[in-house]
Amino acid sequence: MQRRSFIKSTALTLGSLAFLSRKTLAAFLADPAFEIEMLTQNMGIFTERGGTILFMLGKKGIIVVDAQFPDTAQHCIAEIKKKTSQPFDLLINTHHHGDHTAGNIAFKGIASHILAHKNSKKNQEAAAIKNKKEAAQLYPDMVYDTKWSSKYSKEKLSLHYFGRGHTDGDSFVHFEKANIVHTGDLVFNRRHPFVDRSAGANIGEWIKTLDNATSFFKPDTVYVCGHAAEGSDVVINKADILLFRNYLVNVLQFTKESIDKGLSREDFLKNTSIPGSPEWKGDGINRPLEAAWDELHENVK
Repeated sequence: MQRRSFIKSTALTLGSLAFLSRKTLAAFLADPAFEIEMLTQNMGIFTERGGTILFMLGKKGIIVVDAQFPDTAQHCIAEIKKKTSQPFDLLINTHHHGDHTAGNIAFKGIASHILAHKNSKKNQEAAAIKNKKEAAQLYPDMVYDTKWSSKYSKEKLSLHYFGRGHTDGDSFVHFEKANIVHTGDLVFNRRHPFVDRSAGANIGEWIKTLDNATSFFKPDTVYVCGHAAEGSDVVINKADILLFRNYLVNVLQFTKESIDKGLSREDFLKNTSIPGSPEWKGDGINRPLEAAWDELHENVK
């Protein structure tokens, strides 16, 4: 139990805390802003703000998947350095969004290479130009088309592009021996997803992409997703991915039925739940509803 939660759930009084100095009290109440969880002896995840970071501590170098933001990336780098003296060999971007790539700049002069799908690099460059933040970016120097593989010590690392989804440049990052896959934002566990149509996202193809992935990887593969709802885990399994896949199916079906009934876009966006997917609730439902509405109308033009 976290220290702050412990205090709230017990009968400690202000009087009992008065014996602590101001500095000691602040330290006692403070929870770490970030968290590291080791999944195996040499692989772990870092969570703070933004997309989940996965890392591997190799015997000859470190591999990091995604970079969050410049400040949180610095925290991640510092924590990893406490665990190993090996250099940072490779930084991978699952896709281009800022909560996964803004932290690339923290790896400048540290990581030997940055790798991403070719469309991810294209999208990152376009976003930087649009937002006038080119100087704050560190772009991938290595790209691939459909598959990329390399051996790192005893681990084989592969990146797969199975088609459009969250964007048109999302990668599945597979550590084959460990049997761990980072999905990036191709999976939102019990959380309404962002569907970036401006970067090629397509819900119909997203469903096929997840079908391709779950058919390709082993049934017992461990997955790390980019985001999860509060109370849900970013470390998931095949069943969780299929549940998200079915959520996307339900989003499209619900949208089509509403369009067929003659509902207006304004009234449709007032919905607060997705029929058939009660696990997805809370803020952000407008994101998939807007995307599905626009996608289905685009298909009939």
